Amino acid sequence: MINSYEGHDDSEVAVAAVRAGATVVRELYGRRLARIDKGAGDFATTADVEAEQAILDVIRAARPGDSVLGEEGGQQGSARAERQWLVDPLCGTLNYAVGTMAVAVNVALRGGAAAVADPFGNEVFFTDGATAWIRSEGADARLEPTAASGLVDVNLDPPFPHAGTFRAVDLLAHPGFAARFRPRVLSTTLALAWVAAGRRAAYVTDGGDLSGSVHFAAGIALCRAAGCVVTGIDGGPVGGPGGGLVAAADGVTHDQLMSLIRG
Repeated sequence: MINSYEGHDDSEVAVAAVRAGATVVRELYGRRLARIDKGAGDFATTADVEAEQAILDVIRAARPGDSVLGEEGGQQGSARAERQWLVDPLCGTLNYAVGTMAVAVNVALRGGAAAVADPFGNEVFFTDGATAWIRSEGADARLEPTAASGLVDVNLDPPFPHAGTFRAVDLLAHPGFAARFRPRVLSTTLALAWVAAGRRAAYVTDGGDLSGSVHFAAGIALCRAAGCVVTGIDGGPVGGPGGGLVAAADGVTHDQLMSLIRG
């Protein structure tokens, strides 16, 4: 059997994987889909499950010795595997379930390549771990972050583990925020890809250790490779005791947001 991925680097595998997932997401959009209750108001749909399976098929064909941690299927493959792929087949499930196209398909090799697909924008954002690109209509272009828009996406979805010291709603209500930025609430990590692409000035979310999250790993990798400033909400490393995430297009924007958060 010929391996159609022979000679492909990890970034191309990631691109192929998110494209496979995005195809499923588009094909099932608008249909009445079964829901799988996860508790606390969270759920998955048939589209989540089938998109993850399409992604797994690509990764297994291309990198059969690697393990996978999927949002829906959990850990698959050897626990002793040196390489692990993180898969979020449909980030923005609630948006999708009510007919909103603000969703993303995320695939990341831990510590390496990553890709994020916008299924309805027909765009793929990807990185080999060193540089970041957007592929649209068959052409690739380097991602160039900029804070010119002044738009900051703030995740308002629970849980809020640092509510005692940080609340996103308090950041939005700060007079200094309105003086410098304009808020957006997208409720999908597609917003992180938009920071890397210069369509957003920054992204802010509460949370625990997001460094190995299937939801955030691909977007974090994109932002870092594009040259963004990426930290926890305390300004320390992502995954540190501060938790959460602040991804900014540049150092000035990051400093301004950190000043507001600390204030």
